[in-house]
Amino acid sequence: MPLVNTKKMFEMAYKNGYAIGAFNVNNMEITQGIMDACAEENAPLILQVSRGARKYAKIGYLNKIIEAAMDEYPDLPLATNLDHGDSFDTCKQFVEDGFTSVMIDASGEPFEENIRITKEVVDFAHKHNVVVEAELGQLGGIEEDVVGVDADDVSKHLADPEQVQEFVEKTGVDSLAVAIGTSHGAYKFKKEPKLAFDVLEEIEKRLPGFPLVMHGSSSVLKEFKDLINKYGGNMPDAMGVPEDSISKAAKMGICKVNIDTDLRMALTAKIREVFATKPEEFDPRKYLGPGREAIKKMVKHKLHVLGCAGKADECK
Repeated sequence: MPLVNTKKMFEMAYKNGYAIGAFNVNNMEITQGIMDACAEENAPLILQVSRGARKYAKIGYLNKIIEAAMDEYPDLPLATNLDHGDSFDTCKQFVEDGFTSVMIDASGEPFEENIRITKEVVDFAHKHNVVVEAELGQLGGIEEDVVGVDADDVSKHLADPEQVQEFVEKTGVDSLAVAIGTSHGAYKFKKEPKLAFDVLEEIEKRLPGFPLVMHGSSSVLKEFKDLINKYGGNMPDAMGVPEDSISKAAKMGICKVNIDTDLRMALTAKIREVFATKPEEFDPRKYLGPGREAIKKMVKHKLHVLGCAGKADECK
């Protein structure tokens, strides 16, 4: 099937209490691992392209990789999203390139300016049947060019439900990433975080049926952290969002959960393992292949955490 936007996905996710996985892609192996997992679990999905991915691989290559993924799995409902678009011009380019969703991130601007920029993107994108995600509040951590507040201070920068309602009503945005205590990157927290479920409840009351998004939601899985450290890595303090908290949020209006760090860790862990246990190996297929399989296994697990495994048919 052709690319879809996220409207039907989010409608069904909200109604039935699950979230769609939004996976950041940088190369062929990552994309293949994600697609293979979603095909085997019959799950809808979103493939995202970040600023860093655009710099690394260039959008032309990424578009062709995504096109190949669609050709291989034509029955999967697949949306493509620009992650953390930094300007109207960037979002406009991705709309014109055929993406079905764009995120405009003007969360670092004053509230009224965030509204102005977001509405400009919404007005343009909606003319092309493209949906728009925006962000409100400040997340913690660092991921590529996205720098948030100090992870220890995320609880001081939570989204204000009253502002969320005003923002959605004034911009006409289709979904919104809200700060509820998550943080970008692998080194998110020094202790297990407590997500602000009370904020989610209040937003749900004010905006029933409106889809929310969780950024900074990788769990920094111990399996991969231990492998990385065992084979020469140095990630002793990496800690992510507990998976039971993600599952709970998916039943409270969170319809999209971004996953990037966990993908990187799965790939890196397996590459390190091959290099350490088979130092004679120099064939990229022999270390990228195991990395791809690790991504596939991890994504299959995440689809059950999110609750979207087996939900592809209802999202078409």
